[in-house]
Amino acid sequence: MDGGIMLDTLKKATPVALAAIEEEMRVRKTTEVFLIFSEGSQFDHLVYQRAAKRGVYCLVADPAKVTAEDVLKVNPKGIVITGGPASVHAEPPPFDRAIFDLGIPVLGICLGGQMIAQHVGVTVAHGGSEFGEHHMQVLSSSDLFRDCPQTMPVLQSHSDEIQMDPRLELLGSTGEEKVSAFRSIEKPYLYGVQFHPEVPETEKGDTIFENFFFGICRAQDRFPAEKMAKKKIDELKVKLAGGKKVTLGLSGGADSSTAVHLLKEAVDGEPHRIQGVYIKGIDRPDDEAFVLKYYANQPWLDLVVVDATERFLEVLAWPKMKHFKKIRRAIRRLLGMGPPVTMKAKRLAMRVVYKAVLEEQARIFGADFIAQGTLYTDISESGGGHASGARKAVIKIHHNTNLGFFLPELTPLDDCVKDGGRDIGREIGVPEELLVRHPFPGPGLIVRIEGEITREKLAMARQLDGIYIEELRRFGLYHLVWQAGVVVTLSEHTYTKGDDAGMGVVVIYWAVWSVNGFTAQAAELPHEFHKVIQRRFGNEVSGIGATAYRTSNKPYSTIEWG
Repeated sequence: MDGGIMLDTLKKATPVALAAIEEEMRVRKTTEVFLIFSEGSQFDHLVYQRAAKRGVYCLVADPAKVTAEDVLKVNPKGIVITGGPASVHAEPPPFDRAIFDLGIPVLGICLGGQMIAQHVGVTVAHGGSEFGEHHMQVLSSSDLFRDCPQTMPVLQSHSDEIQMDPRLELLGSTGEEKVSAFRSIEKPYLYGVQFHPEVPETEKGDTIFENFFFGICRAQDRFPAEKMAKKKIDELKVKLAGGKKVTLGLSGGADSSTAVHLLKEAVDGEPHRIQGVYIKGIDRPDDEAFVLKYYANQPWLDLVVVDATERFLEVLAWPKMKHFKKIRRAIRRLLGMGPPVTMKAKRLAMRVVYKAVLEEQARIFGADFIAQGTLYTDISESGGGHASGARKAVIKIHHNTNLGFFLPELTPLDDCVKDGGRDIGREIGVPEELLVRHPFPGPGLIVRIEGEITREKLAMARQLDGIYIEELRRFGLYHLVWQAGVVVTLSEHTYTKGDDAGMGVVVIYWAVWSVNGFTAQAAELPHEFHKVIQRRFGNEVSGIGATAYRTSNKPYSTIEWG
């Protein structure tokens, strides 16, 4: 997964893990960390986003492996336990209950709240289901609901109820005998809610998380998005002084959008100082639409759209053509004489075209710098990062690292992680619609096609992706899943259409729930949605023999196919 945090989901507080946490704290300029125990809710990633929006550093913890001893070593300011599909009385979820006795503030959401209630001796019974939006009465002046109205809409999604009990201080209720929010009397640092404060339907969700992190947990450090943005802008001003110009690779995602807005501030919006280059060819069908919507008519940006389809096909499909000889020679040096068919080889081949296009446009524009939205995690996963005597694994070769441009490079986000970069983007006015788009791999659709890349396969992958994302949005599922995609496989399947029959390709679509992309669960999409997808794929996309939905989690599968 492109982007994310440097340490994946915390499984044990080993010296290596603790060192990684310390390094990330240094990058974020904070001394505080929170833990999110992910119990498998479809809304887990929204909890993480709410925390990131508050500017706090949250690390995801594996509830099946992290013990109270591990928690003490990490020393978090507070803990959030998410909801999930399990039941405390029928299917006890994994979690070391000794963590509840450490004196660390805990906010349990839905299942997490039920786990707290059960731990302090309160009965959690099957029944009393509440689904959908309800109105909760705030019954206490608790710090958790400071600045919240006495009545507020909340989203409920549970079939187990917490029974009224004198061991609980009732903080909120959706009706008589309904426990919607509480605090433990014996352990007053334990808070639980039956509703989901992380979803938009809960109107004061941001306020509740703000109150937990900075009121109840008494956090002092925010990721200093405002100060970091100003510092980066000031540094860019110095480099771009004297009317210097910059060419930037612009994809319409969160990272490049934040980078181009930092550059805009650095040149005070002066026209013809910043060139944004959008490269077509292996992109999603809606990428260009987002770029044009937000950047096509900006007076401070010279936008160039370059259709590099033929060049990508030249290095990826390896047809018998004589064009782009320089690029062909570069690919031969990298890979040998044959077409790149492995995912790693395709990533390397794509980089050559990407670099060539940016350099060509920079020369035309007369740029003094080339800029990218490269994150620290892109550098780290590509084997770079802070100098040390330790060996660093190359997880994947990112398209935006170690390219060796002929001009000096500006990477204003190269000390940021994904959510930190997004926070800076919010601070300087990057549209939220761009910041919350699904992650998409830098090499684009080529890692969603098995084997050799052909014009036909590329067109098929783009059409499939367009249908899939369109239906996710139409069903209201786009913002509930963390990422989704379609893969064109090498497998074939017999099809029958009317009185005809033949062989068509098998396509596999997938969607995941995740928090940071390092672990993920296959999303449980509605049956009606699957019916629509298979019908539209088969009817609208030529050459489809069968469709399938991938149900494996990460681990053992990765999110992207390659």
